[in-house]
Amino acid sequence: MKILSLHIDGFGKLHDQDISFQDGMNVVYGKNEAGKSTLHTFIRGMLFGIEKQRGRAARNDVYSKYEPWKGSGTYEGWMRLESEGQIYRIQRRFQKQNKELTIVNETRGREVEPSRALLDQLRCGLSETAYDNTISIGQLKCATDGGMVAELRNYIANLNTSGSIALNITKATAYLKSQRRELENQMVPEAARSYTALLGDIRKTEQEISAPQYANQLIAYRNKKNEIRKQLDSCQKEKEGLLEKSAKGRQILLNSQFTDQESVQKYMEDTRKLYGEYQNTLAACSRKSRTVCAVFMFLITLAFAGASGLCLAAPDLVRSLVLLPFPLTAAAGISGAIALAACITGILKLGKNRRFRKELDTSTRLLQEIFARHLGDSSISQDAMNALEGRMAEFLRLSKAVEQSEQTLMQLSEEIAKLQSSEDQFSGEIEQQQRIQWELEQKLERLADCKTRAEALKHVLTENERIQEELDAIDLAQDTMTALSTSIRDSFGLYLNREASDLISGITGGIYTSMSIDENLDVFMNTPSKLVPIEQVSSGTMDQIYLALRLAAAKLVQNGRRDTMPLIFDDSFVLYDDERLKTALKWLVKAYDNQIIVFTCHQREAQLLTANQVKYHLVRI
Repeated sequence: MKILSLHIDGFGKLHDQDISFQDGMNVVYGKNEAGKSTLHTFIRGMLFGIEKQRGRAARNDVYSKYEPWKGSGTYEGWMRLESEGQIYRIQRRFQKQNKELTIVNETRGREVEPSRALLDQLRCGLSETAYDNTISIGQLKCATDGGMVAELRNYIANLNTSGSIALNITKATAYLKSQRRELENQMVPEAARSYTALLGDIRKTEQEISAPQYANQLIAYRNKKNEIRKQLDSCQKEKEGLLEKSAKGRQILLNSQFTDQESVQKYMEDTRKLYGEYQNTLAACSRKSRTVCAVFMFLITLAFAGASGLCLAAPDLVRSLVLLPFPLTAAAGISGAIALAACITGILKLGKNRRFRKELDTSTRLLQEIFARHLGDSSISQDAMNALEGRMAEFLRLSKAVEQSEQTLMQLSEEIAKLQSSEDQFSGEIEQQQRIQWELEQKLERLADCKTRAEALKHVLTENERIQEELDAIDLAQDTMTALSTSIRDSFGLYLNREASDLISGITGGIYTSMSIDENLDVFMNTPSKLVPIEQVSSGTMDQIYLALRLAAAKLVQNGRRDTMPLIFDDSFVLYDDERLKTALKWLVKAYDNQIIVFTCHQREAQLLTANQVKYHLVRI
């Protein structure tokens, strides 16, 4: 990727300013407070946007710091860049109430959707954290922050396991933990003990009712009660199935804010009306006649206003050129009135255009919300309307099916009530029998209750077993993730040691050739006797080491991409002496074949590059 040019309408102290860059080394020179850091932040804002913080954090956030100082107050601009052989223009508005992102493919001459994939391409696969900690190097900020450790760990883990950077081992681990907590909450730990106790009660009751004194009466009553019970079980099972089916259908309708067939039909009718209004408004906005008329009116305004002014300012000249049958003051008044009328007409025409545009924006937003909610795609087209019609037809069929199911449920409830009434009547007849028969009935009811509860607990036990299997699987996954994380932690520095050691050798001109980097991005210099912490070296050397680390990290996270991001330095060499700076600049131009942008308040960078016959592009601000 290569930055070609910038245009700033309003950003901090910069207003209506254009900046161009070239291939290779670019030196942006400006005195302190000239706006170099502002320009640096503008590039970052073009790539990632700027969000206003809330509460106390909003007082000193980036958004507030770089609000326009003067001019019209517009908080916007654009950046032209080249990516994968094509030229793009990124246009952003940063206003909180009017944020807008537009991307134009200038090579193809059309606006393109600012999709996640396109933005990822233009950013060369860098996240905001990776950008801040690799290729973007601010003043006295060569060291990386803590967020880069997790960022690189995920990059490395994902590249190791899948060859992709789309995974996130940290999020995956957190998800597994949350799933385990949810499953544990679903477990019923007392189910097994209660089930065993119920089986003992069932066996005891069955032995009691099998005694000889109950034999004759038990057969007759069992047959009658079993018949009613079978009917009740069948009706209950059918009711439960219908309840579940009806509840699911009703929930689907409610999730889509529908209650019945009428609400679906009304929603579709309103959408058709809205789409018709959208098409009419779109056609009205496409007409250019009102704009042409408005321009013509403004031209007339200018002409007659000029004539009126000429009559008042140079009456002798007017009399010499034109013979008027009435006084010049009257001619001036008439010209002024015509100019005023033409101006008002032009303003009304433009106002009508703005009203149509506002109506179009409203219709577009509502239609996008409707299509996104029901189709998963906010694109507005006749095909989308046809798809929505089909979707609403499905809702109509679902609503009809739900209503039919609810009617059937009412009938089943009545039938169940009748069966339960019959069962209650049969129980009353049993109570009228002799004491022995009453005792038998009590035992039978107890037996039936125990069996019902046992059956219910059996389902709970089955569910417990299923949940336990899932818990075991989650435990296995967590163990695997832990082992993977340990492996990554133990070998984390190996991915950076080789690259960073090669880079530090070039940056320092061979003064330092080897370093060690642990899993937390802590850096040590290798000496024959021990590892020396980076804090014990000079400030200039420390900056060189962190620069090597950043470049190594940038190479890692941009692995496999055809384009790479430009290197951006914002007064990053203030701690370098002249010799150290000359070595670093010569090496950067030689080692990094992409664009390099150096912001500086000193002239020594340009002087050293010129003295060493290194080609560069100088930008003054």
